[in-house]
Amino acid sequence: MTDEPNLLGAFLRARRELVTPDEAGIPVLGVRRVPGLRREEVAMLAGISADYYLRLERGRDRHPSVQVLSSLARVLRLDDDSREYLLGLGADTPRRIRRRRQESVPASTAKLVAMLPLPAFVEGRCMDVLVANPLATALSPRLAPGGNRIRDVLLDPAEQALLPYWEEAAVTLVAHLREAIGTDVDDARAVELVGEMSLASPLFRRLWARHDVRSRLGATMSFVHPQVGEITLNREKLHVSGTDGIMLVVYHPDAGSADEEKLAMLGTLAAV
Repeated sequence: MTDEPNLLGAFLRARRELVTPDEAGIPVLGVRRVPGLRREEVAMLAGISADYYLRLERGRDRHPSVQVLSSLARVLRLDDDSREYLLGLGADTPRRIRRRRQESVPASTAKLVAMLPLPAFVEGRCMDVLVANPLATALSPRLAPGGNRIRDVLLDPAEQALLPYWEEAAVTLVAHLREAIGTDVDDARAVELVGEMSLASPLFRRLWARHDVRSRLGATMSFVHPQVGEITLNREKLHVSGTDGIMLVVYHPDAGSADEEKLAMLGTLAAV
């Protein structure tokens, strides 16, 4: 038996507990003692034996076929990001072993961040803030080197006051972390952050246990800023080429909007 953690089994177990019998089209008869679907129900719906599915959850078989994984993804109602993550967990390839190393922002990227007339920062694989320009820090003082987006959103009351939908942001950030780590579970920075947050935040523990996966993409963000009031900005996340998961994050308003005026005002205040 391998000593590696059973990532595939943990993912399958967490996701089947989130699918209700009604969603799966299974009639409910009597009292159910487990949340979500039973193992044998998942197996039946996926067209595999209950014994084989049990082997998957318990880690006795860690490399099922793509066809089996695709069937399980359908039964578990996975979106595209989670389906790709599941396929990666079952891939018959050696797991990469990472050791902690200093994440380095390319000099050209750091210069770009400094020159941009928009709030911009660079985040690492675990959402550590590596570089930020003054307008980003004016938008949120936590957007500064040394900050961490997950820690700040889940633990800092000032950041939560700035983000009216901070719990939704937390759901997304934790799912981003799960996607960024993938199977690299011995990444020292990831181990450190997950351990820290698991001790400090019940919400993080609950979200981490769900095994949600989401790619780091753009979105619309709303803020309640103490100086300029409510402001809505578009957020872009762009992969920095030549790096391992480092992202350039830029906030920008719609042209001609009141948000554009508020951002210009914030820039003026930050320059004073």
